[in-house]
Formats: sequence, C-alpha cells, structure tokens
Amino acid sequence: MKRVLTEQSGMRTTSTRSTSVDAGALTQELRSIIRGEVRFDDGSRALYATDSSNYRQVPIGVVIPRDVEDVVSTIAACYRFGAPILARGGGTSLAGQCCNVAVVLDFSKYMNNILAIDPANKVARVQPGIVLDHLRTAAERYHLTFGPDPATHSQCTLGGMIGNNSCGTHSIMAGMTSENIEELEILTFDGLRMRVGSTSDEEIARIIGEGGRRGEIYAGLKALRDKYANVIRTRFPNLPRRVSGYNLDQLLPENGFHVARALVGTEGTCVTVLEATTRLVHSPPARSLLVLGYSDAYLAADHVPQIMAHGPIGLEGFDRRLVENMRKKHLQLDNIALLPEGGGWLLVEFGGETRQEAEDRARVLAEELRRAMNAPSMKLCTEPQEAARIWSVRETGLGASVFVPGEPHGWEGWEDAAVPPAQLGSYLRDLWKLMDRYGYISAMYGHFGQGCVHTRINFDLTTNDGIKKFRSFMEEAADIVVGYGGSISGEHGDGQSRAELLPKMYGPELVQAFREFKTIWDPDNRMNPGKVVDPYRMDENLRLGTAYNPPQLRTHFKFPDDQGSFSTATLRCVGVGKCRRTEGGTMCPSYMVTREE
Repeated sequence: MKRVLTEQSGMRTTSTRSTSVDAGALTQELRSIIRGEVRFDDGSRALYATDSSNYRQVPIGVVIPRDVEDVVSTIAACYRFGAPILARGGGTSLAGQCCNVAVVLDFSKYMNNILAIDPANKVARVQPGIVLDHLRTAAERYHLTFGPDPATHSQCTLGGMIGNNSCGTHSIMAGMTSENIEELEILTFDGLRMRVGSTSDEEIARIIGEGGRRGEIYAGLKALRDKYANVIRTRFPNLPRRVSGYNLDQLLPENGFHVARALVGTEGTCVTVLEATTRLVHSPPARSLLVLGYSDAYLAADHVPQIMAHGPIGLEGFDRRLVENMRKKHLQLDNIALLPEGGGWLLVEFGGETRQEAEDRARVLAEELRRAMNAPSMKLCTEPQEAARIWSVRETGLGASVFVPGEPHGWEGWEDAAVPPAQLGSYLRDLWKLMDRYGYISAMYGHFGQGCVHTRINFDLTTNDGIKKFRSFMEEAADIVVGYGGSISGEHGDGQSRAELLPKMYGPELVQAFREFKTIWDPDNRMNPGKVVDPYRMDENLRLGTAYNPPQLRTHFKFPDDQGSFSTATLRCVGVGKCRRTEGGTMCPSYMVTREE
C-alpha cells in the first residue's frame, strides 16, 4: 500500500513538502535484506515524531540497524524508493533537526561500541551510537577525555554530537566537537562509502584525478572553497561558539581542507556517519571549584574576560530566577543553600595534576577579585563532594526553567545564541530589554565563559497571535545577536528553529554557499530535507500549534499541578533523555535492560 505522507502544522499544511513513498513495499524489502529491526507501525512512528524541540513530524518508519551493512542496505533501499533519511542518536536535539518525514535510522541500540582507543596518539574510534559518558569513562583510564560535554552527557550519543557540533561546560578546555574530530567514515545517499579528514593539496589533486563520484565530490568542494574563500574569511564570526550554518571555513587551506570537520554540524543533511575517529585530550585528575556571587547575572557576565584570563577549564553561570525556580519546585534545596550570597553566580573550575595545584589557581583568582571594588562573595569548594553538589545545581538548569508553579510554561526557540564573551553582559541586557518589551520572562543559565547563555521563554505557541509574536521576537533577537558579531546558535544547532534566520547572520551569498555544499553531497535533497538549507519556517510543524487539542482522558490520578489534565502532565517531558540512562540512578530500569524507551 502506498502511504502518502502530508504533515500538518499548527499554521498550515506542509503539503508542498509531502513525501510519497510506497511504505508497504519499502517495509517488506527492508525486512528481507537487513538483520536489524524495521518498525513502520503507527506506534513506533509516533514515538520518533519529535525530539526535544517545539516540532513534530511523523516519520515514514524507523530502522534500528545492527551493523554498518544494515545501514548500507537500508540507505540503498531508500535510494531506490526515493525515501528521505534521518540519522538519529539520543533524540535530545532542541531545534527540530531530529524529526522529519523520513526513514529514521536509530544508531543508539546496537551501533554503540568503542572500536579502539589509542592513548599514545590520543584518539579513539567509535560507532555513532556510543553514549558520550561511555567513551569518557573508557578514556579516563588513560587520564584522557573527549572534551565537549553537553548537560546530556550521560545519554547523548557521539553521532548526535557530530550532527549538532555539540559543546558543553568543558569546551573551554577542548573546543567544540568539530575541533575534536579527526576522521569520519561516511555514506552518501547515492551509496558512496569513504573516509574523510584533513586533505593535502596533493591528495585533493589525486582524488579528483581518479574521477568517479568521489572525485566529483572533491572537485565540487574545491571549487566551492575557491569561489567563496574570501567571503568565508570576512563573514564568518570569530568567536568560540559559532554553531549556526555549515563549517565551510574548515575547507580553507589554512585549516587543512578538513572535510570531516566541515561535515560536523550539518545535522544529517549531507551524509550518514558510520564511524568517527575522535581526538582525546588530557583530563586534569584534580579539580577545584570557585563559586562567585554577584549582585546580578549581568554584572557576573561583565567579569567573564577577567576570569578567563586565569585559564579555567570551565566557567558556567546562572541567575537569581533560576534559583528561585528551584525553590518553587523544591529542587536542589540543600545544594542551593551552599551558594554564596548573590543574585547571579559564576562557577569557575580549575584543573591541575594535584588538588593543591588546582586550588592554588583558584586562590590566585579569588585574591585578585577581593582587591577589586564591588568584589563578589566567594566560596572555594575544597571537597569534591561539595563541588559535585553545586555542579548539580547548574545541571538542573533546564528542569528548573520549565513548569514552574504560578508561571506560564517556557519553551525552547531562542535558547542558545552566543556572542563574543567580552560582549556577553551588554548582549544580555539588550536581550532582556527586548523580552520585557514583549512581556516574556525566563531564567538564564549556561556557558558564560564562551558567551553562550540558555533561556526558556514563555512563548505562546497555541494561538495565531502568540505564534506571530514568537516569530517577531525571534527576528528581533537575531538582529541583536548579529549586531554583537555573534551566532544565532551557540550549541543546539539550526534545524528548523533558527535556520530561517541564517541570512541575517551570513548574508545571501554564504547561504547560497551552504546550499551548494549540501547539493555536492545530496543532489536529490533526501538527507534530512528542510533543515538548515531551504528550511521549513520556524512556525511550521509545531508540536503544539493552533490545532493542538489533545484528548482529555479520565485518570485515577488527579494531576493537581497540571490543571487536572494528564495531557498537560505529558508536556512536562522536555526531552533531555534522562530515561535513556544506562547506569546510575533509578531511571529508567526497563531502558537499562532493553534499550527501549
């Protein structure tokens, strides 16, 4: 039976992008050629219809491959049927890049192995479904680590991190994911399987001379680099957290024509990653934590450059509203009591070979700050257990910023822009003035040391007026961040949330370059279409939208904190994937055994 898929959004039907695929025939073929699981039933499709974002698109079906051969066979079948492909890891993406009308490839259940760790050369080879913390735990045996560490480190996968160009608290120490990938094994939609990495001029010439599809791709990449090199050098923002757009700067000669790093952050829109060779960095065995309390978060942000000059390995921050939210939700009450006095806090982590070395570095900064006017309140954590308790306050940021009693619900959308760290205080003041003008509220928390701050704003995504207001705010917020030389996304990617805003940041010429880059890899536009390049609008495919009207089921439990509504209670899941943990805690016992959500 041929299934014609026409997705609905709260604003309009996206019929112009409907995908007509003979799903029944594709299902039968896949089941006959792969060892993995083929799930095209309605229940499975519903489970994979959304991620951690505001968006929902029901996929054509789900494939859970057991090995690389399954992936190759699945994509070959999808190529024959014209079915789009979406590679998926932990499903914790916040910009809608992890849902689409496509065949979803979930790598997390079976293709989750560490293939090799080479401590002498400080590299590891991994499959895309490996959970970050599993790699970090294995690498720590050699006092090494994979530097980027998002808050979802216990459940996010390396494949997803490569797709998003993920960062995290310790990106200060090691850079973004793009700076930590040495080589990728990739598969194109039309079936070319190859390894890519840094490429010398001689190698480029040899590959092009050999011809074939591989030669065609490299010729296209070289021509694109030569055509746009000058505008890439002048228009790409120079800041620690530039996640928006494609990493075309990695094709420049000064960056070694690094094809693997150019593909990091493409959100599955160009190729499928089969294997990654990652860089590992030294992991300081001893840590110290200096907690600083300022009168407000803006003043805390103003002091970031001074603190960064002391070489911390982590610099996080959050504001008074986040702490107040925790009190309202009865979260972390014993731990927030450890914070020094203030209305905006910075967590400054130092590393060393010994605890004394790490603590001495913290004390040097503390002494400098004490001598300044309006010195912050301070707390130096000398015990690892105490530091862990304060870090848990920061890591509860997302959970503390949503479903706060007495306040409207907060949503993602404008939650991860980044600016040069020296401009962070000014940017935050301007952003909050804009929020005040729109009547929006949010706590703030995030990676102050790299100029990237998270919010969870109370957008109304269920009425026409509310959605129009959301769009207007997003456009004005983008103008502010671009005015500071920043990136519309500093961590979570463009997907559908922000891709429409890329012309503001890069201009039409570079947006065309992004389009040409994707076309080199995916001329049929079947790799996660409608994300990053030629994107859906930010107000399409909304998970809520004006048509949102869930059934009101009668239940035994009354859900008093959710207006007595089970459907409202289900919105409390913000998609961070804690139910996907494989060790520690109690959530989720069934997942720990079955790897099934």
